[in-house]
Amino acid sequence: MILEVAILDVKPNQNEDFEQAFKAAQSIISLMPGYINLQLQKCLEKKGRYILLVNWQKLEDHTEGFRKSPEYQDWKALLHHFYDPFPEVEHYSIVEL
Repeated sequence: MILEVAILDVKPNQNEDFEQAFKAAQSIISLMPGYINLQLQKCLEKKGRYILLVNWQKLEDHTEGFRKSPEYQDWKALLHHFYDPFPEVEHYSIVEL
């Protein structure tokens, strides 16, 4: 399993619109092959900051499957205009201890 992590800084006074748009966007990503689940959490210290955590079966499900799909264009149209700056996305794997 791979964890996608993105810190999302939403432009001032657009939190409610972003959250509504994200509800629609969630229905897009949830149908993608390899998608497991996601969490969107709001930062308590910094207004307008969110963290997006998405679990994928494998890295390519996100980087190749989702990002190169026609559905990603719908995701972009719904969400990308809210971000300033544009988020850096990182991927993590579980450390077996």
